[in-house]
Amino acid sequence: MTAPTTTGPDLGEVTVTDEGRPSAARRFGPLAVVAAVVVGLLLGYAGGLLTPKLTRPGDTSAEAGFVRDMTTHHTQAVEMGLLAFKGGSDPEVVSMGGDIAAGQQGEIGVMQTWLRSWGLDPTGSQPRMAWMPDGESMIRDGLMPGMATPEEMAKLRTAQGREKDLLFLDLMIDHHNGGIHMIDGILDVSDEAEVVRVAQTMKNVQQKDLENLVAARDRLKG
Repeated sequence: MTAPTTTGPDLGEVTVTDEGRPSAARRFGPLAVVAAVVVGLLLGYAGGLLTPKLTRPGDTSAEAGFVRDMTTHHTQAVEMGLLAFKGGSDPEVVSMGGDIAAGQQGEIGVMQTWLRSWGLDPTGSQPRMAWMPDGESMIRDGLMPGMATPEEMAKLRTAQGREKDLLFLDLMIDHHNGGIHMIDGILDVSDEAEVVRVAQTMKNVQQKDLENLVAARDRLKG
């Protein structure tokens, strides 16, 4: 199983919402949101360094498996969000793409810092989703719940205009639904207070995102 860590490309400005998610600075160009991804990553690392170290989940723990798998899951969402931000035509889609990319990059930073503080490697010996009851049965063509296929990602990279907007919305709705299912899995089994707290925040943010994504899709298709 691989769980790649990502480093954001360039620096720029970012604001922060009440939920703690970095928000795209809409009046700036693509470099600003790419920069927000980097800032989110750095803030995530800083937040992770403040995590209490009274307990250290082991290499085969549910917490370690969730962090590794969710890092991979988030990495795809960051790419999808940046593609929408840089190439979308609808202002709301552009804004949502930037917000999602910045927010999930910050969460990657938190999760990877946890692994280091637990003395664990970014990758582990267990298969993807093995940490979740019946999780391995949820893998489809090597992909975790909600993840886009390589063909879908290729299409998103090359799509233009309204087609790109709608494809991003469809793919991100599926992606978030799958991510929430994984988050529910760790909330059901973990007793690590910080992991539970951050996972619940992730769920709250993604549920709000879903409302906005679905509303935008309905508007564009209407």
